[in-house]
Amino acid sequence: MSERITAPDYLPRLGAGRHRSARRGACFMEFASYLAGERWSDHPACTDPVLAALARAVNDLVGDHRRQELLRDVPRVIGMRGSPADTLRVAASAAASALPVSSMHRQHALAVGLRAALAALDAMGVHAPELEARAQLAFAAAPGAVAWVERHTEFHARIPTGREERAGLEIVRVAACGIAEACVWDADDRLIDMLRTAIADFEAVHPRVEVRQPIRMPAAPASSPATA
Repeated sequence: MSERITAPDYLPRLGAGRHRSARRGACFMEFASYLAGERWSDHPACTDPVLAALARAVNDLVGDHRRQELLRDVPRVIGMRGSPADTLRVAASAAASALPVSSMHRQHALAVGLRAALAALDAMGVHAPELEARAQLAFAAAPGAVAWVERHTEFHARIPTGREERAGLEIVRVAACGIAEACVWDADDRLIDMLRTAIADFEAVHPRVEVRQPIRMPAAPASSPATA
């Protein structure tokens, strides 16, 4: 069930795409750049690039009537920068969310990406039991895609050291499009849940680092004095 979010009029309203200034609205990451005290941008330095890409994709693909629900999640991504392993966790989390409902050709790509991300994490000595359990459930929900990957050994991809961000960006792009284009009635719910789950996965293993200055919130306009 969707939640009703009513933002004060003085806050930027979340909208799809880029915006030149807050007066024209803001996408998820533009609002994050403002709250972090950075230059207005949808690619702020305060957030892991792959997590930021996922947030932009969900912001743009979710329905207009649901987008404002993301407002409460914007402050959560500020200061979320980590290691290549954290980048891979975000990508694997998104792939696990999207794999069960995506179309067949996207399932193939997501199964390859999810396997590669998990293998790369394992090679780093990183153990993420909850994420691995979600991945196994996703694989079980898409047996055709798993069988396809097994038959095509040339797609047993590996993510080279130093290419984690590039691989992660492609995985989250496919994941977001996979859910948005899926033949399901709750695509918006799934998109929002995919982003929130990825943020929670990041929060669970990597503490938020300090940004250049404290998070700022837009001040409400001064109210006019009450008349007698």
